[in-house]
Amino acid sequence: MDITKLQDLFKQMTREEKIGQTVQLTGNFYDDDTAAITGPMKEMNVSANDLTRVGSILGGTGAADIRRIQDDYMKKNRLGIPLLFMADVIHGYRTIFPIPLALASSWNPALFEETAQMAARESATAGVHVTFSPMVDLVRDARWGRVMESTGEDPFLNEEFAKAMVRGYQGIDLEKDTTRLAACVKHFAAYGAPTAGLDYNTVDLSEHALRENYFSGYEAAIKAGAKMVMSSFNTIKGIPATGNKWLLRTVLREEMGFDGVVISDWAGINELIPHGIAENLKEAAKLSLEAGIDIDMMSGGYLHHLEEIIQENPEMETLLDEAVWRILLLKNELGLFENPYRGADEAAEARELFNETNRKLAQKAAEESVVLLKNNGVLPLKTNEKIALVGPKKETQDLLGSWSLNGLESETQSLAEVLEQAVLIEDNEVFNGLNSYKLSELYTADKIIVALGEDSFMSGEAASRSNIQLPKNQLLLLDELKQLGKPIIAVIITGRPLDLSDVAHQADAIVNAWFPGSLGAQAIADILYGKVNPSGRLTMSFPRTVGQVPIYYNRHTTGRPFTNKQQGEKYLARYLDTENTPLYPFGFGLSYATFSYSDLNVSKPTFTKNEEITVTVSVTNTSDRSGTETVQLYVRDHVAQVVRPIKELKQFKRITLEPNETREVVFQLREEHFHYLHPDGTWSSDPGSFELMVGPNAEMTQAVTVELIRE
Repeated sequence: MDITKLQDLFKQMTREEKIGQTVQLTGNFYDDDTAAITGPMKEMNVSANDLTRVGSILGGTGAADIRRIQDDYMKKNRLGIPLLFMADVIHGYRTIFPIPLALASSWNPALFEETAQMAARESATAGVHVTFSPMVDLVRDARWGRVMESTGEDPFLNEEFAKAMVRGYQGIDLEKDTTRLAACVKHFAAYGAPTAGLDYNTVDLSEHALRENYFSGYEAAIKAGAKMVMSSFNTIKGIPATGNKWLLRTVLREEMGFDGVVISDWAGINELIPHGIAENLKEAAKLSLEAGIDIDMMSGGYLHHLEEIIQENPEMETLLDEAVWRILLLKNELGLFENPYRGADEAAEARELFNETNRKLAQKAAEESVVLLKNNGVLPLKTNEKIALVGPKKETQDLLGSWSLNGLESETQSLAEVLEQAVLIEDNEVFNGLNSYKLSELYTADKIIVALGEDSFMSGEAASRSNIQLPKNQLLLLDELKQLGKPIIAVIITGRPLDLSDVAHQADAIVNAWFPGSLGAQAIADILYGKVNPSGRLTMSFPRTVGQVPIYYNRHTTGRPFTNKQQGEKYLARYLDTENTPLYPFGFGLSYATFSYSDLNVSKPTFTKNEEITVTVSVTNTSDRSGTETVQLYVRDHVAQVVRPIKELKQFKRITLEPNETREVVFQLREEHFHYLHPDGTWSSDPGSFELMVGPNAEMTQAVTVELIRE
């Protein structure tokens, strides 16, 4: 719609109609039967007349249902302003890709973009307009359940993945390309840093930490063009984000330049009451509108109280107008005024959902996401070996993970189904690791695959855990299998980094498969048998014990640093009962190929602010098979005005090398790569020495020192 026509439409709206645009309800309010009237409508005191003015819908059950709701709504809405349909398309719609934390292990932003585009295509044919993704919350605590929805512990990687997902969802022109979705970046801000890893808990971070590590992912998504931002449940500087004017107006609007729509999380406005900063829902609604929330998701605060609030505070009408105008602009960008049924097409939906092309991409994504954590030469398997498959996850179809929306377990093959032709020994009784079960039959096996891990409900929202080990029965099973003296390959299904210390002690190989999605079992099987060479690399550190959590590679230096050369000294920053290092560090992952690094060089030992440094390293495939290596470059600032991390990832490159091939990997560093947040709030660098480290992960690096000098 021409902007002038949109302005004319806006001028015709009554205050009641404007308030309606700020309200989001779930799709079941528009059910055909009386359940909606006696259920959700009654519970939230929503009238049939209210439903003719609501601005957006959360959820929907496909093209036919969404077209029905939109059609009925358009007949009743006085000005013909269409509904927006939003959904949690997190890692796929019907075709489910690996969970985001798994996809991040690919270290492949292009893959993120491709899977986001495919998810958008499926969703759009079903009538969805907006996805509540990407989640770019920086996470360093594996106890937090929603870590599965994140991309890990590193700000730079989070930025790269955030931009890729926004590009994949939105494309170039949302109005013309109806196969795309508007992206909603979440959760603003720092939702991934709750105290003790407890979901919905207090976040207590300094402003310096917020600005240096946590804000950058959101800002990257915004600069990539994300159309929406969702506020978080948690507090920031002591004030819940949903009612935090500094966060949503000063930081988001003024500093980051975001001019799109801000939506609350589910009933987030109502939560200002138990948080203790609002006495009732009316006061909570007032605080939220003042703070900058444009759409109220499922609290009823705006629906029931904005009219009265504006009557009592006439100056707030301007805030309402601003919010509604942003909502109308988004609807216009999506082309909804010309085509209220945008994308929703039952025939296209039938062709698109879970088709062969989508399944192939899901398998590729799973293959690149799997991380080989340990291998004592027992993998890959040989086709002539006798393999036993045991464990509680061998027959599960629960491989999709949390937030899998319309994915069907019935369409998901189990590992046992995929390996059926290869598994020559079957012992269904070996399951829970109890001594009463028969293990003797496994003595004829050459190797044992044991499938272990979490159920999908054990990670995701409201799934915090204080114990991040595998369930006890699974560890008992592993103990019993070890007594057989057979090589053991542990396949781990998980939504978070786990304490795998016991598994590492017992198993000869560990394949961390995450929740790998619709085609996950096929990907695991191809990796086990060497058809696919594993290339995944961790984006979160795996602890030796939960007592180390939160653990992350880019920790700050301390006044009493501990190194392995100081084992006998006590009064240092160290644990007495375990090592300081993670079990598996950030960036870690094995391959069936092996690689060596040599000839680390820089183009010059000193440089000025206007010069670039070229860093080169030779990487050689020292094995007899091709493989993909992720070469990582880290920087350490030796002396600064504030304490700096021991290292920070600045660049990485994925390279595929043939057997015995050597390639020179080149990195270009500019002065901006050495910027940090100064005490006065500016980002810049200081003259001095910097350590440049290159290697396959954060722990195994070679180093060279350069110096930034004044001109």
